[in-house]
Amino acid sequence: MTTDRTPDDRHPDHHDRRPEHRFHDERRPGDPRRITVDPESVRHSLAGLVLTIVELLRQLMERQALRRVDQGDLSDEQIEELGLTLMALEKNMDELREHFGLTQDDLNIDLGPLGPLLPRD
Repeated sequence: MTTDRTPDDRHPDHHDRRPEHRFHDERRPGDPRRITVDPESVRHSLAGLVLTIVELLRQLMERQALRRVDQGDLSDEQIEELGLTLMALEKNMDELREHFGLTQDDLNIDLGPLGPLLPRD
């Protein structure tokens, strides 16, 4: 009797060994697991994750600010200050993305069936 099993199903310790993976398993029989990680890759990935969270919060704050403006909850002075603050934050995000070599699309994590994390403008 045969079953349709993928290589990942054959053994619980099976690891994907495709070259595009950034981690390399240097394990030898009898050795504890050792993984070599490229520090630059980790730094880039961490920066991308942090900037993704900041961008999500920035967009949520922007939407909330627009709701408050539409509801008439803010004075003209508050609207002006809020607009300048949001523009400065967006400029800072642009500078940080450029510093880390990331694009807006890099920050938009694909959530599979749920779609992208950040709305497309």
